[in-house]
Amino acid sequence: MDKLMVEGINQNMDEIIGRWITRMKEEKGERFFHFMPEHLVEKTSREFAVLMTSNITESSTAHTEKISDFTEKIVRFGWAIKFVNKAIDNFSDVVFEFLEEKEIINGDNLRTFVSIFRNWINPLRESIIDAYSTEWERTVSLQKIALQELSASLIPVFEKISVMPLVGTIDTERAKLIMENLLEGVVSQRAEVVLLDITGVPVVDTMVAHHIIQAAEAVRLVGAKCMLVGIRPEIAQTIVALGIDLNEFTTKSTLQRGMQAALGMTNRAIVEVEAN
Repeated sequence: MDKLMVEGINQNMDEIIGRWITRMKEEKGERFFHFMPEHLVEKTSREFAVLMTSNITESSTAHTEKISDFTEKIVRFGWAIKFVNKAIDNFSDVVFEFLEEKEIINGDNLRTFVSIFRNWINPLRESIIDAYSTEWERTVSLQKIALQELSASLIPVFEKISVMPLVGTIDTERAKLIMENLLEGVVSQRAEVVLLDITGVPVVDTMVAHHIIQAAEAVRLVGAKCMLVGIRPEIAQTIVALGIDLNEFTTKSTLQRGMQAALGMTNRAIVEVEAN
């Protein structure tokens, strides 16, 4: 029966893939099949179809390698785990219906084929979802490391003035890294004014504000002044609503205004020079 099913799938693979793509395009919230180039959709769909039959026709090692390669690709494409699950369901439904049309599945062998499909799809689903979860966790971990490396550097912009741009969500682990880089940078750069730019921080809650206040206090203890810049209107409303006290250090709405204030703190100013 397994051989009969595989032959039926392989001989009609193009039509099965076409029907599967049509169903995937009908899924609510689907973006990949509508917005990706047609050749990429076709290539990915064929890889998925081959993957779906690999646990029937290939060794466990080859099957595992295919799963690993494919899950790495669909994580990059942004397939959600729910979408992956639906892709498996739709493929098995399309294959079952197609084999019924071809009368490979009929009333006499229906019970047998139901058992074959169960033994085929359930282990496959578990393997794909497990590999997807592992690959997703690895991707998130790499992104987190990259974000930490990119957004926790103290940058000297003028003599005695440095800026630290903060990007993304600030959790306890990132706050520790920010604090270390901030203090090391203040000392090594001999900064007198430090601007913490939160333009790229999407949400400022009580915990984030606590980390920022701690950083400002630490800067003050090593002999420099700290200024918070990049406070958007929605962030200002949140800070007021939460009752967070930021009176201990200067705040400015933009980095430009913060830089002008920082120059004033170091007895300098930006002046326009008239052209001759």
